[in-house]
Amino acid sequence: MADSSNTDSVAGPVDVDRSAPVVLTDEIIIDAPVVEVWALHTDVSSWLSWRSDIDRAELKSPFAVGSQFEWATGGLDIASTIWQVLPNSRTVWGGPAAGIAGVHVWEFASEGERTRVVTTESWAGPPVEQDVERARQMLGGHLATWLVDLKRAAEG
Repeated sequence: MADSSNTDSVAGPVDVDRSAPVVLTDEIIIDAPVVEVWALHTDVSSWLSWRSDIDRAELKSPFAVGSQFEWATGGLDIASTIWQVLPNSRTVWGGPAAGIAGVHVWEFASEGERTRVVTTESWAGPPVEQDVERARQMLGGHLATWLVDLKRAAEG
């Protein structure tokens, strides 16, 4: 199980870049307690077992502020830094990938035995600015797939 006890922020954003060319939000209700959903979300090295769009994911240290993890999806190799962890409630991470500066916020709210997951991500940088609509479509598909996979894993 991932360690998510560190709740301090480091030099880095604790919200998406609201001025970025692409900022998208998506959400889902999961029929599982927040602690179970949180455990799946923060166990980065196990993403490959339940995320259909992940080619690689590795976190070599506890899931905590300042930790970094490497992962690959959609042909992009990504090195993300964790900037905020509020256990069973919120995470923020981000980093560069192929010229795209991404910031990803996840929020978890317990609704009895169910969990509402809201995710917001911003993308900025030259590749995004060259084709904003394509970037918006790519990110929207990525977020939707991630949420559906998370729901399937938590409810399975």
